[in-house]
Amino acid sequence: MKDSFQPAVYLMASQRNGTLYTGVTSDLPKRAWQHREGLVDGFTKRHGCKLLVWYELHSTMELAIAREKQVKGGSRKKKLALIEERNPQWRDLFEEIGS
Repeated sequence: MKDSFQPAVYLMASQRNGTLYTGVTSDLPKRAWQHREGLVDGFTKRHGCKLLVWYELHSTMELAIAREKQVKGGSRKKKLALIEERNPQWRDLFEEIGS
């Protein structure tokens, strides 16, 4: 798995309409893989958030961090709307981001 710098904001879920986690990273394929494999101690591991259900790529880390704060600060309803708009089946998007 090669390292690549591409700032992104993402949502991981335990299952459809399950527990959600909002994160920001500079390497989405690597970070999503770490969550899937349970290598990240903390919230996602405790709650089984292994499905990448939404993400957004950004040109700079500053923009990604600002967007992460906006998403995190929004209601659960708003997070669900982001997912439903782009991924109504709640597919695991890990395969589409390449690894």
